[in-house]
Amino acid sequence: MRSLFVLLALFPAIVLPQTPPSTAAEVSAKDAPATFSSKVSLVLVPVVVRDRDHKTVGTLKQEDFQLYDKGKLQTITKFSVEKAAARTVPVAPATEAADPTKPATPTASVALPERFFAYLFDDVHIEFGNLVQVRDAAWKHMSTTLKPADRAAIYTTSGQTMLDFTDDPDKLHETLMKLRPRPISRTSVQDCPDISFYQADLIQNKNDPSALNVGTQEALVCMNLDPSQIATARQMAQSTASRVLSEGEHETKVSLSVLNDIVRRMTGTPGQRTLILVSPGFLRLNEQLQDETGIIDRAIKGNVTISALDARGLYTDTSDISKRTISAAVQSQKQQMERESARQSADVMAELADGTGGTFVQNTNDLVSGFKEVAAAPEYYYVLGFSPQNLKLDGGYHALKVSLKAQSGLTAKARRGYYAPRHLSDADEEAKEEISQALFSRDEMNDIPIDMHTQFFKSTDVAARLVVVARVDVRKLHFRKVDGRNGDDVMIVYAIFDRNGNYLQGITKKVQMRLKDDTLESKVNSGISVRSEFKVGPGTYVIRLVVRDAEGQMMAARNGAVEIP
Repeated sequence: MRSLFVLLALFPAIVLPQTPPSTAAEVSAKDAPATFSSKVSLVLVPVVVRDRDHKTVGTLKQEDFQLYDKGKLQTITKFSVEKAAARTVPVAPATEAADPTKPATPTASVALPERFFAYLFDDVHIEFGNLVQVRDAAWKHMSTTLKPADRAAIYTTSGQTMLDFTDDPDKLHETLMKLRPRPISRTSVQDCPDISFYQADLIQNKNDPSALNVGTQEALVCMNLDPSQIATARQMAQSTASRVLSEGEHETKVSLSVLNDIVRRMTGTPGQRTLILVSPGFLRLNEQLQDETGIIDRAIKGNVTISALDARGLYTDTSDISKRTISAAVQSQKQQMERESARQSADVMAELADGTGGTFVQNTNDLVSGFKEVAAAPEYYYVLGFSPQNLKLDGGYHALKVSLKAQSGLTAKARRGYYAPRHLSDADEEAKEEISQALFSRDEMNDIPIDMHTQFFKSTDVAARLVVVARVDVRKLHFRKVDGRNGDDVMIVYAIFDRNGNYLQGITKKVQMRLKDDTLESKVNSGISVRSEFKVGPGTYVIRLVVRDAEGQMMAARNGAVEIP
């Protein structure tokens, strides 16, 4: 006798800003979880190396790199050279049949989207003049460089303007024309005293007496107070700094949250993924560094490259004549703080780009060329991985440094740090994440021999029934003998995407095998076939199949396509 159980769960749709589905989450809530062996925690560090001409270098080897964690040299246990050029993806077309007894007719080949670009415009921090320039430059870039296999989406940090991935140029242009500055807290009215987020941080968090004095002196001027009322002016400066700090912190939190949501969304796109942040830059407080690092971690795991374009163009620090006049000495100190604020505002964009293998473009008025540069993923990049030794589960920050043993005019850009976990990772969750990453990839995986057959049937109640059959060859599976039976659990995940790569539906089936020796022998010859069915309307669809076994932790993946008339 044999025992073969098949269990299924339906996926929810992915809608920003909700979390994309973790492929087997619903199943694990109902069933006994599969047993996976625990893995050593691995920190991944993407590195882009460029020569003097700013061209990427792809000829280095593992021994050319040195990686330091908190100043301590680490052993690199994972090393790969990645080429960002789009690959031709094999796709098995579906067949059409009126009923299962009649010969099937192959459908026409389906063109798959290969590259996904998410343009995130920081309308919370940007000024109108800069927004008009980057908006127009973005349209020139999109209208001339996006290819038929590309899909683009437009998002804003305010969340008030959004277009999901599409290849429709009219929709892209229409959405771009809707962009407007949408500050959350700030107004065009000049405060009294006029204290920036950077200055407020110096006053409130760093107890900087010089920054407080500048605010106090400006309060004396704008409130028409005499020197004897300096205590009142100081109190006014501190009160304003407290309010500005709270408002600025909130705006940064919203911007990082939206950025994180878009990275989540992009992990649900099956192809090369590039997020382009268009912003004048913004400050983040030290306590918000963990949010930023979390975004970098998620982007690395989801194969999302974050690039950034400074929307200020060629930045100059000339005085704003519209601002009130204060004494020369105080004005000089204020301008110095403004220069430092501008520099630090760009740091967040640089850190996001460096940490994910992206490109940061600043100090240029040629914004069209800037868009072209940030949209072009580096031709080569490296992924270094290491397992921290004696890692304390304290959530502490670890500064990273990557250097090259032989410099010879080469420069390396890499992530600047990570946070230690507060608990050991769960093996089941790691398995689900592996499946999810594979599901939203386009790569073929062949650890387990599998075949995928797809067919659709016209129906009266819906446009078509799309049938997907997965056949798993069990000869390479690792069975575990328990109580005279050969046990292994196989997770089979099906998903369909529309022609723009947007996730539509998914089904997970968990096959629990507890087979006697004679039954296993018969399965070696016949394999396991598992059937799933989707109801779909007219259109073009991409089908993705992922198979993972519990005992051997091996995976396989296939692509399919169908066009429903």
